Amino acid sequence: RADDAPSEADISREAILYDPAAPTAGNPKGDLTIVVFFDYNCPFCKQAEPELERLVKTDGKIRLVYKDWPILTPDSIKGAQWALAAKYQNRYDAAHFAMMGIPGPKIPAERMREAIAKSGVDMDRLDADLKAHGDDITNLLRRNLAQADSLGLMGTPAYIVGQYRVTQALNYEGFKRVAADARARAKK
Repeated sequence: RADDAPSEADISREAILYDPAAPTAGNPKGDLTIVVFFDYNCPFCKQAEPELERLVKTDGKIRLVYKDWPILTPDSIKGAQWALAAKYQNRYDAAHFAMMGIPGPKIPAERMREAIAKSGVDMDRLDADLKAHGDDITNLLRRNLAQADSLGLMGTPAYIVGQYRVTQALNYEGFKRVAADARARAKK
């Protein structure tokens, strides 16, 4: 095994839910965690994103964990790297929503970069942070890939909602239902 290859600890349930390098949103003390594996070039991810965000906002007790999983195109990798570099200036959300807001699949890296710049991210700092933290970002992306593989995920989007694995885009009602089911199951 290569020294930088993900370990068993990197694919544990604990690592999937609580990797300190993974961006999070929602309520940090929420009673339910939703983990989302996505790609910035996935049209189904983009379709489900506002529905999931609506649930997180209206529910108020959900902790959301973002797993950048750039598997669709080489430009997806650039997008994930930029989003994760934006985290160092507390602008992950801005970069994430900017790229998720670009319609269609197979978005060229230049369009992603333009969208990030328009979102107010300091691009000079983004480039500096990507250079300074590139190894950490690459290692996080490797862990995300290993975690997705360990869960048997075949594509994006994929969600871990409590004990449930959901491998399709959902609408608001679908997210609401699976969150309620996950909470009910956790009480048993």
